[in-house]
Amino acid sequence: MYYNNNTLVFFDGKWLKANELMVSPFVQTLHYGSGVFEGIRSYATPDGTRIFKSKEHYKRLLYSAEKMHLKISYTEEELTYLSYQLLEKNSLSNAYLRPLVFSGENMSLTPTEEVHVLLCAWEWEKYLGSKLLNLMTSSYQRPNPKSCHVDTKVTGHYVNSILATTEAKQKGFDEALLLDANGFVAEGPGANFFFEKNNVIYTPPLGNILPGITRATMFELCEELEFKLVEKYFTIDDVKGADSAFFTGTAAEVAGIKSLDNVSFKLKWEDSLGSLLQAKYTRRVAFNEYSNFSIL
Repeated sequence: MYYNNNTLVFFDGKWLKANELMVSPFVQTLHYGSGVFEGIRSYATPDGTRIFKSKEHYKRLLYSAEKMHLKISYTEEELTYLSYQLLEKNSLSNAYLRPLVFSGENMSLTPTEEVHVLLCAWEWEKYLGSKLLNLMTSSYQRPNPKSCHVDTKVTGHYVNSILATTEAKQKGFDEALLLDANGFVAEGPGANFFFEKNNVIYTPPLGNILPGITRATMFELCEELEFKLVEKYFTIDDVKGADSAFFTGTAAEVAGIKSLDNVSFKLKWEDSLGSLLQAKYTRRVAFNEYSNFSIL
């Protein structure tokens, strides 16, 4: 699914075949989850292949690496250039790119001087699919911001996401919705959360959630479309009284939600503000409408 015999990846300054890449079994990240990563999408547009918000993604990658004491020498511009090379070498246009920064060999709980950088890409449909989602309130909470840097994309953080998604699917739901340590709605296992009520869109404030790139794009689109958007803390009961809801994320893009804990939202998805934002977002990335597309 992710690679074949001809797939090339960028690893520590070299282009290698994916099936020939060798990594030590003693890298710290494999044992303790100390790596950082990004998820980025490229699109085939009338102007050619374009990476959406590459600068913002790589800025966040470098921030995450700094917080995790992973020293890398690449700049946002260099990583963007390498990403376009990656797409070209693998003949990809509509693709998902995965930069990964991980530690070298080290079995102690201290940072390593040796740090590896991997760039890979593959074709990947919307992570949550195209149908409306049935959610459940997860029994797992998002990590307490006093326990780790929740505003970074650290590999180890996603153990929490795997547990939440697995629980939801085992109980017959499509995905989970997690609360923060104070009992307020936080986000999905791999996506930010929004809901609509009385023509106002609500989303949790920063502090207990990942500051998503697609989330930020929703703020831009709401301003353009003159939709009122409010950041506030809210409960599960608040959500169950909503008119509609949706997830956002680079992998998921904009995913409509049908119900939470078997309580359906009041509006048909096609009549919701989220549906309009979904259409606007799809047009923006497919037709290169956005000024911050990264180009060579």
